[in-house]
Amino acid sequence: MGFALRVAVAGDEQSVCELLRRSIGEGCAQDHRDHPEVLENWLSNKTPNNVRNWLGSPSNYMVVADSGNALLGVALLNQAGKLALCYVDPGTTRHGIGRAMLAAVETQARSWNISKVHLHSPASAAGFFARLGYADGGKEKACYGLECDLYWKPLNTQPGDCPADSRARFCNCKA
Repeated sequence: MGFALRVAVAGDEQSVCELLRRSIGEGCAQDHRDHPEVLENWLSNKTPNNVRNWLGSPSNYMVVADSGNALLGVALLNQAGKLALCYVDPGTTRHGIGRAMLAAVETQARSWNISKVHLHSPASAAGFFARLGYADGGKEKACYGLECDLYWKPLNTQPGDCPADSRARFCNCKA
């Protein structure tokens, strides 16, 4: 499956919004279980206007995976080190899109001198983040009412910098 990563630009708002809503509605169905209140809360800020605001903020970095015909993925990192969005079109999972976007936002985080990236992951995506070196810091309730796992990953570390069991919620490694 061919795609190119690029920084999201003005004009992507509608496509990003549609991708987010489809990914959450379909791809995260096992998480929200079609519970109307949870789904409504989760989708409530996924509007073209909010996406436009996210794009326009200099403290955000948004990358998209573009097939040339459609957006296949979107990820958003803020300068506080929070990965606020990381979604892939449900029909295109397991093609390296999420992995490529995550590598791009981690590169941006390093350029901003961010030492750790953190995120809330629903159960359906937890294995993905764990496979890519993110440590599970335990359960937390996300702002939209779904219990999620808090994941984090130290950046700019070398092998051996962290203790053998670096899955502790707060690591004192050299990151």
